[in-house]
Amino acid sequence: MIEKIINELKNIFVFKETTQVGDVVLLVTERIMYAMVTGIERDYAKKEEWWQVSMQLLTIPPQKTAWTLRTPQFTGQEIFTMGGEPHFVKAIDFGEGGEAAQIKKTGQIVPAKKKKSFLKVIK
Repeated sequence: MIEKIINELKNIFVFKETTQVGDVVLLVTERIMYAMVTGIERDYAKKEEWWQVSMQLLTIPPQKTAWTLRTPQFTGQEIFTMGGEPHFVKAIDFGEGGEAAQIKKTGQIVPAKKKKSFLKVIK
């Protein structure tokens, strides 16, 4: 079920391959919401490489949270479970990885791919 939702979201959003402090991420749980990453710190209490990812949920009212995740989990490479519920986290690209990055790499303007609109005009 969550895989279908994530595939549909990939048609709407442009996602980043990495996640850094200051990024806005899309959280898919039983709900879909935004959060801003406020900190990523290594959790040395664990043997394997785990991170304390602090986020400000962009809800009303805003809420602070911190999740202990591995890199593939907070970069959208894998779906994971918390409390038996599937979760997905991936940073949204608001332009840095799109046309602007292509211009920086090639020095040429590349026409943007047109995305299918999900809005309808109702008269």
